[in-house]
Amino acid sequence: MNKNSFPPEEIFYDMADFFKVFGDSSRIKILYSLYSKEMSVGELVEILDMTQSAVSHQLRLLRQSDLVKFRKEGKAVIYSLDDDHVFAVLEQGLKHIAHKNGREENEYEPKADA
Repeated sequence: MNKNSFPPEEIFYDMADFFKVFGDSSRIKILYSLYSKEMSVGELVEILDMTQSAVSHQLRLLRQSDLVKFRKEGKAVIYSLDDDHVFAVLEQGLKHIAHKNGREENEYEPKADA
């Protein structure tokens, strides 16, 4: 590899900003919650035991970073992962952590509700 094969410098800045978003455990918990199904703010508040204000704040940051998207269903706002790339980054992170902890790679993947 040589310097000429590198992407433009701003791509590296964009990637650094992208990965900074993953530096907060609250945001990771929200992404993990949305890993297998879309949810409303109220559902996220209940599952994560966080205040609505805290969840909304983190969701705003995740939206601004294009990691989650939303749609309105009546008065409810329903959130989901933005696309398969976000799913893949989260999935690879979970597999890496499981591997490093001596676990099965899929051990930390969310389980479907019974």
